[in-house]
Parts: sequence; structure tokens; C-alpha cells
Amino acid sequence: MKKILALVLALVMLLSLAACGNSGNPAEQSAAPAAPAANDFKVGAIYINSKSDTAGYTFAHHNGITTAMKELGMDPETQLVVVDEVPEDKEQVLAAVDTLVGEGANIIFGISFGYIDAMEEAAAEYPDVVFSHATGYKCNSTNFNNYFGRAYQARYLAGVAAGLKSLEIGNNNIGYVAAYDVEYAETASGINGFALGAMAANPDAKIFVKKLGAWADEVNESAFATELIESYGCGIITQHCDSAQPQIAAEKAGAFSCGYNSDMTADAPKAHLTAAVWHWNVYYRTAIKAAMDCGTADKFVETMGTGAYYGGLAEGFVGISPLTENCAAGTKEAVDAVTELIVSGQWDVFTGTKLHIAADGTVTQEAAPLMDNQGNEIVAAGGPSVEDGVITGSMNYLVAGVEAA
Repeated sequence: MKKILALVLALVMLLSLAACGNSGNPAEQSAAPAAPAANDFKVGAIYINSKSDTAGYTFAHHNGITTAMKELGMDPETQLVVVDEVPEDKEQVLAAVDTLVGEGANIIFGISFGYIDAMEEAAAEYPDVVFSHATGYKCNSTNFNNYFGRAYQARYLAGVAAGLKSLEIGNNNIGYVAAYDVEYAETASGINGFALGAMAANPDAKIFVKKLGAWADEVNESAFATELIESYGCGIITQHCDSAQPQIAAEKAGAFSCGYNSDMTADAPKAHLTAAVWHWNVYYRTAIKAAMDCGTADKFVETMGTGAYYGGLAEGFVGISPLTENCAAGTKEAVDAVTELIVSGQWDVFTGTKLHIAADGTVTQEAAPLMDNQGNEIVAAGGPSVEDGVITGSMNYLVAGVEAA
């Protein structure tokens, strides 16, 4: 009996030591709950498009979640529950949450901006579940956070590739199929980052933005790309929308293109230069492990260290897809040089220092003001970067060189 009792006590101690927030206090150790084992943990996800997509926004998230789970020794086939094709409607998002909670999800990811209010409400309703929302700004101090990244850095690199290609083909006009423009900081910062990169390589470049008014609209994504090529003479197309339709339209028209969210080379092999991409697994691995380690949802935000995650090139959270043979000479050298400046912390996109990129990929710097397309000075020459809070929340302008189409 003494041996059995000793064994039980030993098991209790081991479980206590595995608990979240262990401070070394014996009283806290005995009261803290045990973290769930990896094979008992379930991940829930709410997608705006189909989980079967082969490119684009939802594809990138789904691939990121499944990759992260495998890296953690989990089985997505049995431990991932998805409700997909959920529009940005509060009641439908809440219904999706109910479904996932009913399936035993320990953490729920919502990947679309318009899910924000429903995710906040659900986090209060289900305090024992972790809620993590992409591209938003709301959080609480316990079980609800948000995550996004410095996509504008990757956009700048894609813009460099586009600018060098525009010089090579002798066409300064670049078309941008955008979900929105200045209504959201996410879209404005993406447009601006890309435009600044393109103009660093080709100072005469003009970026014509055609706005969809929706995150996804495959018919108009294609139609708008075609219009930018035919009506505005654009020789290169890029996008902030969910599918590869602008890439396909560019190839059909004999133009070139830069994708978004995922590598879209397979969709338009003769047109695609590169794509600004997300490595969502970097965040998903961190979040899932934190949720598993802490054991109780009310410790999630504390375990993550903040209510918001905002990674960039330095964290490997964003980047560009492999440059294709369609790129102009010097593109790799230029992209590598700019990447080094950003990752090292020597320079960032929205500062009062402008980069000049030569055709051979050589990069030089010049103190110059950052201006919007209405003639307003945003950052003085030599000034520091626009603050993160503006980039993620209140950037409502487009830089000089960008025009509405």
C-alpha cells in the first residue's frame, strides 16, 4: 500500500510541474491544472473560403495550421476541426464556434477580419476555450488574442521584382487588384509597401489600383485584372484578393504578375514573378504550443506574452515565394540586399529614407520625405518609420505614385 501511495503522489507532482504558470511555489503547483497531452488536444478553425482551395488566402492559413500541427507531433486528420466558407456574418460565425466547441476544440482560429466581433463575444461565452483572430485588433487579458504580420515588408520585396521587370519590358504601368484601399490599414499598407518597392527600382512606375470592395470575388478579380491591362496599359499585375484569378488573367493577356498569400507560379507559370507570402505555421506553432502548455484557456494571453502577435521578415513570418525565371536580371541581388537591411533593423519601408535599386541589383539610400498622393508629407526626410499602430490600425492614405483606376 505504501508503494502504491508513493506512486500516486509522484504522478500528482509530475502533473503539477507540467502546469502553466508554474512559479516554484508548492501550493501553486498542487492547485495548477495539468496541460493536455498533444494527442488529446483539438484545434478548431473558421475559414472564409474552402479548406480545399489550392492557392490564396484560406489555402495559406490551412497549410500553416496543418504544417504547425505536424511539427508538434499532432495529426490534422483527427485533431483539426474546420468549418469553412463562413461569411463575415456575426451569427454565422457564432454558429461555427458552437460547432467547434461541440467537437471539443481547445483553441479556435478565425482567419477573416470580419469575424472580430463574433470572436470577442465567443471568448467571453466560452472562457475554457482559446480564441485567436487573424488580422484584427481586439483581445482580452485571458483567452482571446489577435495575430498579423508585417506583410508590407514582403510587399516591398515583390514590388522590387515588379519594378525591375517593368524596366526590362519598357512599361511603367503596374496594375493592382485590391480588396479595399484606404478603408483598411491592412490594404493601404500593402498597396503602399508594394508601390514603394516598385518605385525604388523604377522611379517612373505608376501603380493603378482597382478596388473590389470584397476580400474575395473571383469573377471580378479576373475582370479587373483584364481591365487594368487593356484600359490602363499595365504590363504587370499584382493583387490583394483571395484567389489566383488576377495571375491567370495576366498570363492570358501576355502580361507579368506578382501573387499574394501563397506561391502562385503553378497557376500562371509564364507570368508569375514572385508572391508576397505568409508562413502562417510560424504563428500557429507558437499559439498551439502555448495553448497546450498552459493547460487552461485563462492563461493563454499571459503565456503568449501579449494580446497581439506582429511578426515580419525577421521572424520568418512573411516573405516572398521563390523568384521565377520570368524575373529581370539583378532581381535576386536586389531582393537579398533589401531583405538584409530590413532583417538587420537598419531600415524599414515607411521611413524618411528612400532606397534606389539599380538594374544590377545594387541598393543605395537617400534621405527623402515619404509623401502621400495628395501631396502631404507623412515622414520628413531622414525621419523614423511610421509607427506600428498606424500601419496596423489607422493608415488611411496612399503614397505618391499610386492612382485609383
